[in-house]
Amino acid sequence: MAQPSLFTPRLTQLLKQHPDAVAAAICGILVILGWLALHLHWVGLALLILPTAYVIGGYESAREGLTTLFKEKQLDVDLLMIVAALGAAGLGLWRQEYYLIVDGAVLILIFAISGALEGYAMQRTERDIRSLMSLTPDTARVIWQGEEQDIAIAKLQVGDRVLVKPGELIPTDAIITEGYSTLNEASITGESLPVEKTVGDEVFAGTMNGNGALKLKVHQPPESSLIQRVIQLVKQAQTEAPPSQLFIERFERGYAQLIVMAGLLLAILPPFLLAWDWETTIYRALIFLVVASPCALMASIMPTLLSGIANGARQGILFKTGAQLELIGRVKAIAFDKTGTLTTGKLQVVQIIPAAGRSQQQVLQIAAALESLSEHPIGGAIVQAAQQQQVELPTVTHAQAEIGQGISGEVEGQRVLVGKAAFVQKALKVSQLQVAGYQDKLQASTAKLEAGGKTVVWVSYAEELLGIIAIADTLRPTATTIVKHLKQLGIEQIVMLTGDNQRTAQSVAQELGIDQVYAELLPEDKVSVIRQLQKQYHAIAMVGDGINDAPALAQASVGVAMGAAGSDVALETADIILMADRLEKLEQAIRLGRRSQTIVKQNITFALSFIVLLLVTNFLGHITMPLGVIGHEGSTVLVTLNGLRLLRN
Repeated sequence: MAQPSLFTPRLTQLLKQHPDAVAAAICGILVILGWLALHLHWVGLALLILPTAYVIGGYESAREGLTTLFKEKQLDVDLLMIVAALGAAGLGLWRQEYYLIVDGAVLILIFAISGALEGYAMQRTERDIRSLMSLTPDTARVIWQGEEQDIAIAKLQVGDRVLVKPGELIPTDAIITEGYSTLNEASITGESLPVEKTVGDEVFAGTMNGNGALKLKVHQPPESSLIQRVIQLVKQAQTEAPPSQLFIERFERGYAQLIVMAGLLLAILPPFLLAWDWETTIYRALIFLVVASPCALMASIMPTLLSGIANGARQGILFKTGAQLELIGRVKAIAFDKTGTLTTGKLQVVQIIPAAGRSQQQVLQIAAALESLSEHPIGGAIVQAAQQQQVELPTVTHAQAEIGQGISGEVEGQRVLVGKAAFVQKALKVSQLQVAGYQDKLQASTAKLEAGGKTVVWVSYAEELLGIIAIADTLRPTATTIVKHLKQLGIEQIVMLTGDNQRTAQSVAQELGIDQVYAELLPEDKVSVIRQLQKQYHAIAMVGDGINDAPALAQASVGVAMGAAGSDVALETADIILMADRLEKLEQAIRLGRRSQTIVKQNITFALSFIVLLLVTNFLGHITMPLGVIGHEGSTVLVTLNGLRLLRN
């Protein structure tokens, strides 16, 4: 019994993956065989082979062209190519000059090759987009009644317990219930540096576990995972055409009709006006249909923008549509939210000033002991500082919060107060307040720190002042650098928007080198500022955390959200998301937008210039059908490949 051949499955797979390339290859072989048959004067065989080449090479273009004609009542470039090829074949049969049939076949062949190359280029872009994120595994290792079971990701339910071993991919978004590890989150954030994760932290599907085993609890359905939402957004960006592409498509429809009318005139008038013979006239009219078609113009924009989207996503910059990639390159002014954008959004202890005879550790120890019973963010910052310094905390009793003032309690039977200056000073001994210049020095330090945008907490123990603690929302390490670089990029205006008081806002802006500040703003006030800036600069970018800045992000020409590796509001509200939560990615996004604009302009200029060159050459009679096709399709391939340059960093 004969063994089944491996050729058939491989051919089937090749047809599925590259149908355009296979059709172009078969068409090419048939064109060569038809040309050889004519060369050997086997006209009958040639007239059998060449029509087959027409059908195989031109089927897809004819189908698309006729579909557009009947469904949308529009002419398109595909149909024009088929008409030109059939016209050449008809002219060849009429005049019995069969090389014209070969010319028509070559037209279809080169058009098929061009389509295959463009399809390959687009597949490469899509493949790069798909490879931006590590694919999640098909199954997850679920712990059920003490036993491990592998089940499909789609069957995971909220509350399931999942085990992830070292070196494995995280199967779905979940919370760590047991274990410690470092995770590579490059698939989500674009950053290759591992991130430490432990009990209570959230992990994301598609990220790579490090050396530690983790037990996870599924807290949301797998289809709602961050990586799935990101993939959906990227797919949306692929399918939504930006305004420039929509304009080109509208132009193409009207232009195709103009070409047909001009082609008819060129096929009728020259014998009467220029004394051309009918064969030359019809041949030149057919070449005109080929070289005047705007294929290169149509390919000038979308391959470029899709390549830019792929490049951005690879770097942790998610463009929701190609339109946003275009717009970010035109931005002339940028508005930054302060908290969580220019700053880390996390309060930290930045300075401890002890009283005479006291140490910084004593101040921090007493303050952290009392604040450990508070839920206030300031208290959390003090406790975190004590933990970082491994300060042992004494036991606190009778703790009581005074709303808007501070917190009081007892340590070892002594009264302790932490809070505002006036709140603490009431409990101090009169003798301490009377120490020459003592209180004045601390008051001066407090005023200076507060003028710098810091919050100052006073600490007392047993009716004696221990010292003061300054807390602030610290600037992002790269904030000053990015503001400087944006100015060097030619951004005309950089402003800061915040709900904080004017003094704090001004201090932060001065440190960053931002000239214009809008403080004490409500969310609707930020929208008003954005509208005001749009009147002056037109293209405005708003950069925020995507939560309380949602209205301003929506109003801006381009809304840019700090992704925070999973903010739902950031993903839904903004136009561009910096998934790595790194501000310097904004500069990369602007540079990518500007590069895309440069390449699009190059493509459009080249496409139009080449069309004019081919038209003039055809009118002067210095071009044949195959050369016209090569010039036309070659320019299309060139602008497509030029657009793919954006795939490179």
